[in-house]
Amino acid sequence: MFNYVEVDSTFYRIPDEFMVKNWDKRTPADFRFTAKFPKVITHDKKFIDVEKELTLFYNAMKPLKNKLLALLIQLPPGLKITEGMEALKQYDFFFDDTYRYAVEVRHPSWFSDLAYNFFSNNNICMVWNQLDTIRSPPIVTSDFTYLRLIGDRSIREEDFGRIQKNRDMEMTYWSDRIKKAQTDEKELKVGIVAANNHYAGFGAATANMFRVMNGLSPVKWGNIKEINASHETDLEELHRNAGQLKTKQKTLLDYPTS
Repeated sequence: MFNYVEVDSTFYRIPDEFMVKNWDKRTPADFRFTAKFPKVITHDKKFIDVEKELTLFYNAMKPLKNKLLALLIQLPPGLKITEGMEALKQYDFFFDDTYRYAVEVRHPSWFSDLAYNFFSNNNICMVWNQLDTIRSPPIVTSDFTYLRLIGDRSIREEDFGRIQKNRDMEMTYWSDRIKKAQTDEKELKVGIVAANNHYAGFGAATANMFRVMNGLSPVKWGNIKEINASHETDLEELHRNAGQLKTKQKTLLDYPTS
């Protein structure tokens, strides 16, 4: 029904190349993905001594490159900016220019100019997230935005399939911020919105409600409808614009922690 999905399974284990090729084969040419970084990199090892895992992950995702909007780096909720910076500086961490990146921070210490400047200077998206415990500021740091509407798991899985929590105020807030970014940010090319079932009870219905809030027609259940072309940017253009906005993605070694 929708032509985009956020892959969560990559968080739990690095996929093999056959699996990723199958994702590409079983989706139409205009289908788009984002995929989470494996937790062995972000949570277990906290970016220390992970060259092997990074290489395996990057190589595994290559068959999906032309459909991949971004790789999502989700940081642990307890990881503060100083600790995070120091962890990343323990070795030569790299962002492979093959891919685009979005970083989701979940500790308020990251909401600072130090983080914003690092992301902006590298054209890396700082994710906008709506959690029950924290809401990120709507700072645009890249030529794309990435909003994640995530619940607190108070809704049981057996109850999924219908809206059970009224999230209208939150969704209106974020819809307004996206509209403002479209007006104010001249370099902005793509807006990504993902919602899980825990957010309100039915992620697909949440996504549909958000489409309507932003002037898009709703997706009808049972039909595959193309999104209006005026609201889509070709993935090739997104990568081309990234090359125009930066010449080299720096490592965190280039940025002070104080």
